[in-house]
Amino acid sequence: MFSLVRENIRIAINSIKSQILRTILTVLIIAIGITALVGILSAISALENTISSDFSSMGANTFNIQRDEFQVQRRGGGERQKQNPVITYADAKDFIEKYQFPLSSISLVFTGTNAAEIKYESTKTDPDVPVLGANENYLQNSGFKIALGREFNYFDVENNNNVCVIGVDLQKKLFKELYPLNKTISVRGTKFKVIGILESKKTGLGSNEDYRVIIPIQKARSIFTNANINYGLSVKIEKKELLENAQEEAVITFRKIRKLNPIEDNNFAIENSTDLINRVGSITQYLYMAAWIISIITIFGSSIALMNIMLVSVTERTREIGVRKALGAKRATIAFQFFVETIIVGQLGGILGIILGLLIGLGVSAAAGFNFTTPWLAMFSAFSITFLVAILSGLIPAIKASKLDPVESLRYE
Repeated sequence: MFSLVRENIRIAINSIKSQILRTILTVLIIAIGITALVGILSAISALENTISSDFSSMGANTFNIQRDEFQVQRRGGGERQKQNPVITYADAKDFIEKYQFPLSSISLVFTGTNAAEIKYESTKTDPDVPVLGANENYLQNSGFKIALGREFNYFDVENNNNVCVIGVDLQKKLFKELYPLNKTISVRGTKFKVIGILESKKTGLGSNEDYRVIIPIQKARSIFTNANINYGLSVKIEKKELLENAQEEAVITFRKIRKLNPIEDNNFAIENSTDLINRVGSITQYLYMAAWIISIITIFGSSIALMNIMLVSVTERTREIGVRKALGAKRATIAFQFFVETIIVGQLGGILGIILGLLIGLGVSAAAGFNFTTPWLAMFSAFSITFLVAILSGLIPAIKASKLDPVESLRYE
């Protein structure tokens, strides 16, 4: 029994080798569908992993008070929902003074500009550097860590000290190999002493956290006096089990500040990392569905191509089949031989498709700055799909080959 199986496998492999060009084309046809599946799922998985890890860096016991929700809801007809009013400095200060939840720390931040030119002696950057004004709690509440030096403290903020913390990419741009601490940089003509360098925090979402300047909020407010500045509040609770109560207290406090009636909806949003990750998951579900639909259509086309090629192979080898039957080969033996050929070709296409899909996913992740993770589910699905496609595609050709009449087959030219 096993010797017969080995013989059929050997014959199938020799047949594949004898039609090397056809085999290569067939493998490529199958690989295209699997590449689409693995490549798209890899890229989506990397995107989801990146967003989730970025939101998780906020901390499991931190929530934000912000102008709008992360995902803006839409009304019927595609009309965008009315935006909430900005969180003013007066709103933020009132909240910090009135919010008395125990074991909490509140950070306050606003973006002065996203297009500042930073200078150090004769070196200057392009006018594309974000400058943020923040209080002493901002870095900790936002998940930033200091790689060198220190963060600014309460006295730096209250005394309007001209100090700053910068990202590691900005440090490399300005100072090259020089030691950066206590160097003086210029932001819109105002001098600031560098007291800290942030650890790298790549997001891959179009914003470079490593290329920014953070200065004390009072000093920032004296430099950037734009109208309708929107401030961001972040509350960190020392004990995770108190988070829900802390959020409820924050809602009550901010509603009082906004002077909302009991029947009025909130005109602000509260988000924590868990909420954001769940929202991202609900969005990527649709991307996964679209990826599967596109890939299944492509793989369906590949299976039809594989079946046609195997039918042509049966027709071309009609005489060979007749000879084998005349020598005593059974129908099951003939059918098994063509099954083996189809499965080998299918799995070669699957393996090539998985490799190409992983390379595409890795390339997209590297180009976009996503956190690539090996998509084991996509790889297992691709392997299973190619095996199933091979069986289904080889079924009709194998049955046709096994039913050929040996006498008629020997007469075939």
